[in-house]
Amino acid sequence: MSNMIVFGTQWGDEGKGKIVDILTEEADIIVRYQGGNNAGHTLVTGGKKFILHLIPSGILHPSKTCLIGNGVVLDPQVFCAEIDKLSDSGISITPERLSISKKTHIIMPYHKDLDQAREIAKSGKDKIGTTGRGIGPCYEDKMARVGIRAGDLQNLDLIREKINKALKEKNTLLEKLYLQSPVDSEDVFAHIKPLARRLVPFLADVSQKIQEACEKGQTVLFEGAQGVQLDIDHGTYPYVTSSNTVTGNASAGAGYLYNKKKVVGVVKAYTTRVGQGPFPTEQDNEFGAHMQYKGAEFGSTTGRKRRCGWLDLAILRESVRLCGPTEIALTKLDVLSGLETIKICKGYDYQGQLVEYPPQEENSMELVNPVYEDFPGWSQDISGVNSWKNMPENARKYVRLIEDYLKVKVSIISVGPDRDQTIRMS
Repeated sequence: MSNMIVFGTQWGDEGKGKIVDILTEEADIIVRYQGGNNAGHTLVTGGKKFILHLIPSGILHPSKTCLIGNGVVLDPQVFCAEIDKLSDSGISITPERLSISKKTHIIMPYHKDLDQAREIAKSGKDKIGTTGRGIGPCYEDKMARVGIRAGDLQNLDLIREKINKALKEKNTLLEKLYLQSPVDSEDVFAHIKPLARRLVPFLADVSQKIQEACEKGQTVLFEGAQGVQLDIDHGTYPYVTSSNTVTGNASAGAGYLYNKKKVVGVVKAYTTRVGQGPFPTEQDNEFGAHMQYKGAEFGSTTGRKRRCGWLDLAILRESVRLCGPTEIALTKLDVLSGLETIKICKGYDYQGQLVEYPPQEENSMELVNPVYEDFPGWSQDISGVNSWKNMPENARKYVRLIEDYLKVKVSIISVGPDRDQTIRMS
């Protein structure tokens, strides 16, 4: 048994879905341990694109078992729609292949209403850039010990009771603070009732399933959602998500002690960010637009344009420090092809000092100035390259430079969206 964990090192959208899909061949069980449907994993195989928001990326492999851990917040409507779409594509989704922890918290319609009302009420820099999917309010209810968990869906009387209790507070906020219409409890119940019937067969003790797999010597792959810089504690607060995205949360979010064996940090060859928040290496110019177009940098969940910029080694060092990767999967290296010069941010000038890690005061990332090193680019299109030796010399040097700075070896290089456009390093 050699358990694995895959995490994003930047602000998300690093290509974790493709890497999980590739590594799934070496695993028996794939577990999603945090986040909700505010993140999307895009996978391309045989020229066919799949976008997954809740179901683990390993579902495309028919012999694998996928689990949704207790650290996830799950929108039952999105989950059911995802199942239906996969089924329409000929991918069988049964309770034997996919399970949801009974401890997983459920996103309710009033969570989305509250999420959107809050964002509407904010202006300018106060806006977080939330997707409005109800993720934050659902995690809030979890921490306040008033949330609805997947196991509750087995008892419709309990669900009705919890909805009524929740709306006493939620409607007060919606009406009095945000000047929005109240939510009718019976409408919410009518919405959740048929979804509950569909979800109940998928409920299981996920902790037990992981334990049994490990006792049999099987390999478990733990899959995160957003990147480290969106971690609620360690990211660019307050422009972050509502859960811990670092690898240390895998044990809590999956319900089983993760023993470090193989930790894969996914690094995009440049940097992107969706929504509001500081982004030191952002290129809001012709070059940024070029990367956006060539890299198809549009959010798989919202369709929003991703902000694009140069590779930032300072945030990558922070991710290495926080998550301890044993290897790196480098994605979208092909997008940099054709550039005469590539810039790499080695650190920041912050208050007159050179710093190699992000400063920790709130909004301090707005005050840093990136310190760049110029690197010679390469002209060859590498999207069809299938081996390390056939890579342009400067592309190989770029990879080695990342390894040298981060002191972590690159084990996978992605040169295109398809599963076959991947180079495995020996």
